[in-house]
Amino acid sequence: MASKRPSVLKREREKKQAERAAQKREERARRDASRTDTEGEGGAPVATYDDLEGYGITQPPPRDRNAG
Repeated sequence: MASKRPSVLKREREKKQAERAAQKREERARRDASRTDTEGEGGAPVATYDDLEGYGITQPPPRDRNAG
């Protein structure tokens, strides 16, 4: 079998590199899409007062300093 010319090998390497980059972009887009689906519109989930109370880490509601 005859050896390939350097220019052909270079094109094959570039094509392979471009395919890998495209695959990584698709995986990243898929990962980002699944991450936004679980978080919803507001970003990261936030614990409610009831959630914190269930864990036993709540503090009494702040008192109004101006109230008599």
